[in-house]
Amino acid sequence: MQRYAWAVVLGLGLVAAGTGIAVGQGNNPAPPVELRQNYPNPFNPATTIPFILGGELFANGHEPRVSLRIYNVLAQLIAVPILQGTGEPLDQLVLTCSNPSGCAFSAYWDGNVQNTRQQAASGIYIYQLTVDGRRFTKKMIVMK
Repeated sequence: MQRYAWAVVLGLGLVAAGTGIAVGQGNNPAPPVELRQNYPNPFNPATTIPFILGGELFANGHEPRVSLRIYNVLAQLIAVPILQGTGEPLDQLVLTCSNPSGCAFSAYWDGNVQNTRQQAASGIYIYQLTVDGRRFTKKMIVMK
């Protein structure tokens, strides 16, 4: 019984850590940043990474600085995806939004290792969105 209870507690911890939303009483407001799962996942050779920035990040004319980086399991930088629609690398990019409830964005990674034409090897990769210094992380799988 103890073993089962531990698995339940561990499971809740993983769910809470994976979503970035605190577990507690209901009626929590939507987080100002929502990093979503890439698609397709697993993928070969390219993937899209959606994320949402809430309207409060843009309050009073603030323009958040946003970066998105992809790392291998050894924490080595593999790539910096581009922002879809602009083609600019998501590296300290200043984003704007005119919608008071927030805006949805998408990044694109062609599966290539940064500064090479070499495709990333099959395996698990970590992608990390940084918005004004706050980090949000998820994992994805390259499968050849």
